[in-house]
Amino acid sequence: MSAVETAEPGERTAAPVVTPRITPLSAAQHGALLTWRSLLKIKRNPEEILGLTFMPLMFVALFVFVFGEAMMGDWQAYRDLITPGIIAQSVIFATIGTGVALNTDIEKGIFDRFRSLPVARSAPLIGAILGDLVRYLLTVIMVLLVAVAIGYRPEGGVIGVVAAIAVVMSFAFALCWLSAFMGLLLRTPMAVNIFGSVWMFPLTFGSSAFVPTDRMPGFMQTFAEVNPVTHVIDAMRELLAGEAVGDSLLWVLVWIVVISAVFFPLATRAYRRRT
Repeated sequence: MSAVETAEPGERTAAPVVTPRITPLSAAQHGALLTWRSLLKIKRNPEEILGLTFMPLMFVALFVFVFGEAMMGDWQAYRDLITPGIIAQSVIFATIGTGVALNTDIEKGIFDRFRSLPVARSAPLIGAILGDLVRYLLTVIMVLLVAVAIGYRPEGGVIGVVAAIAVVMSFAFALCWLSAFMGLLLRTPMAVNIFGSVWMFPLTFGSSAFVPTDRMPGFMQTFAEVNPVTHVIDAMRELLAGEAVGDSLLWVLVWIVVISAVFFPLATRAYRRRT
């Protein structure tokens, strides 16, 4: 019997389905394309940018001019102290939006549509996180510009500013995987927002962002000194001030590795289950 069988008269043969081969290069291209899609949301939702820029600017103005004299007797000195703290706080709180956006897209069926397209399965997740990082960078730049406008002068120069931005953005990238895991695990965007805020508040306000740790009560000082946000802020202060970088930068790197090592696999596993 011949290995090649002919179809019976009138019988329709199904066209062969060709599945495109996904290579690391094509996966990176798909991720970049979906990153651009994430950034295009800004055009359709300009109020999102207002939230990412206007709120940090209000924090700068309110904390510097309302609490500056009371906290340190000199609002200029307090401005120099809290500028890195406001940058870190604004970016860290903004990472909650990563989980909220992922949860919203899943609820709307956006990821089901991506599955029907010849794109790498990881591309939507990578694109969402990278697109959010661009938004966070905009927040950092806006806070720095306002701080400079009211007299803040980073003694570390351009190199110090770039290094400080790299520190907080790297930490934000690690937190994005935690936020993504929450967004893929919880049921509704509201739940993601509430749960994210519950643990973000003690991390940011229980740090050295607004008050030096040596002025805190004993139990609070202990918490603040081991708080990863304190290490991020202290490293930023040293880099922006052009001072010698101490152990804080090393601790930031340790926290980035630990958070990424724990939540990257958890987020990707939850992503495969939900999509």
